[in-house]
Amino acid sequence: MCNRYVTPSQAEIERDWHVGRQNPPQWWEPEIHPRSPGLFIRASGGGSELVLGQWALIPHFAKTARLPYQTNNARAEELASKASFRQPWLRGQRCIIPAASFDEPCWETGKNVWWRFRRADGAPWGLAGLFNAWTDPTTGEVIESYTMLTLNADHHPLMRRMHKRKADWPADAQDKRSVIPIEMADTDQWLSGSMEDAKQLLRLAPVDVFDAAPITAPTSGGGLVQDTLL
Repeated sequence: MCNRYVTPSQAEIERDWHVGRQNPPQWWEPEIHPRSPGLFIRASGGGSELVLGQWALIPHFAKTARLPYQTNNARAEELASKASFRQPWLRGQRCIIPAASFDEPCWETGKNVWWRFRRADGAPWGLAGLFNAWTDPTTGEVIESYTMLTLNADHHPLMRRMHKRKADWPADAQDKRSVIPIEMADTDQWLSGSMEDAKQLLRLAPVDVFDAAPITAPTSGGGLVQDTLL
């Protein structure tokens, strides 16, 4: 699963996904955490639009916007059965989440070492997601929200190394998770295609797509630097 990622600038998103420049200026922190505002792309009127929403999907049946459980990630294998995500999935409410990079924890040393994942080709990630527009029953306010899809990565050469190992689970059945990149050429298929079209894109990226390395010491400017790339 993913709990931290960095968004490209709005201008970069509009350019790379050809969203157009009709979007009003949006405000968000570049580093996105669960329940904070972030940008996503969805189909609209034969094209696509850029939307600002909460990273933690609010299902239609929610009584309040702040849920007692996490909905920033959704297992792709369970979309048709999980109450929080079933309706958006069946309705085709699919979106793409632009990310310059995302972070995952690695526990191979016995301690939590954060790794940063970029694309080897220098392009941004377009991560698979679902969105929902929820109406507050008390105020009538409409709140946009989204979730990031994940897929089992127990046998992926790189992503299986992330997250803490479950000691009482078999080594080959840990349910390690990975985000699901949607390539630029597949954007329309994901956003506007049929459910069967979308299912074809629920796959992990080959290891050579990744530019990944541990995040190490703070820089003089207070940021983070990476070790040698893998």
